[in-house]
Amino acid sequence: QVQLVESGGGLVQAGGSLRLSCAASGRTFSSYAMAWFRQAPGKEREFVASINWSGGSTYYADSVKGRFTLSRDNAKNTVSLQMNSLKPEDTAVYYCAAAIGRRPIAGQLTPDYWGQGTQVTVSS
Repeated sequence: QVQLVESGGGLVQAGGSLRLSCAASGRTFSSYAMAWFRQAPGKEREFVASINWSGGSTYYADSVKGRFTLSRDNAKNTVSLQMNSLKPEDTAVYYCAAAIGRRPIAGQLTPDYWGQGTQVTVSS
């Protein structure tokens, strides 16, 4: 069982930056691929980015590629999403997620565990 707790959301102006963090419980953090998803009001939850178990491979949705950077620290059981050049359309609740398995290459994934989410609001 893994518990995920997000932090770092908030209100920022367009063009600004935010850094989201996700802290995971348990001693097997390095056995999971990690990801972020987001859900805007009235829309379905969508994939944002993922990272493989070692941190050596990342994968991004086209909508955030070049602006967001995902990283992990297996020693601290944390994963971080650095979001730069934010746009109003990035406004959403952001969810940290974990998928069991040491995938060598990051990609789309179906999570086994979800965090509670953190709100990100980008004003124009």
